[in-house]
Order: sequence, then C-alpha cells, then structure tokens
Amino acid sequence: MTDEKKDERLSYEQARAELAQVVERLETGGTSLEESLALWERGERLADICQRWLDGARARIDAARERAED
Repeated sequence: MTDEKKDERLSYEQARAELAQVVERLETGGTSLEESLALWERGERLADICQRWLDGARARIDAARERAED
C-alpha cells in the first residue's frame, strides 16, 4: 500500500497525534536539514488531512442544521 493510501485511512485523531509528534521533533531540533525538510513535508500532509476532516465535519453540521430548519 502506498503512503498516500495509508494517509487516506488515517482518522482525524491519528493524523493530529502524528502531527503533534512531528511538531515536537521539529521544535526539539537536532535533526539534519534533510530530515527537518522531510518532517516539515510530512507535517504539511498531516495538516491537510486534519483540515479535510474538519471541513467534512463542518459540512455535515451545516447539512444537519439545514434539515432541522426545514
């Protein structure tokens, strides 16, 4: 399974937890430039996954509110 396919299967909580680990590693320092760049890129992917989950949740809430108003 490709990394992209694995990422698609992450729950919001899993992506958020891994993102927190990535941020912690970047803030701690002590990594090479190459590793730091790889961590940054991973963090960006994880942030996108989290944002998609949040956008989906917002859309579901909005749809439920519209149905309740009808």
